[in-house]
Amino acid sequence: MVPMIPDEVIDLVNQTRAAGGSIAFTNGVFDLVHPGHVRYLRKAAAEGDLLIVGLNGDTSVRSIKGLGRPVVPAAERAEVLEALASVDAVVIFEEPTPEELIAQLQPDVLVKGADWMADQIVGRATVEARGGRVVRVEIEQG
Repeated sequence: MVPMIPDEVIDLVNQTRAAGGSIAFTNGVFDLVHPGHVRYLRKAAAEGDLLIVGLNGDTSVRSIKGLGRPVVPAAERAEVLEALASVDAVVIFEEPTPEELIAQLQPDVLVKGADWMADQIVGRATVEARGGRVVRVEIEQG
């Protein structure tokens, strides 16, 4: 299944690139957003001119975390993330990983938490193949 990227996100990406800017991408569940998430997203935003967050949809979260999750539905999690000054756009995806979303967006910078081993970061090969970089940032538990 290929994630649907809203036209306004594609427009943002194209405008940013046309202006010589860089696209940063990160992803996660972001269920029950806490200050550690906010700080992580600020760090991610500092890596590019535009930050796009790939948000695991409800089906994706259940497949990863089991029944009873997410606590907060995807539309509400997206609304909270979009309200943060550091986040420029949110794209919900239902696949287990953001691999296809990363392939479509072709970000210049892929940001993940330092708890991820560098060789296990999904999308790393895609980003590095086009000259982009992967940044691992420290995370704070919430």
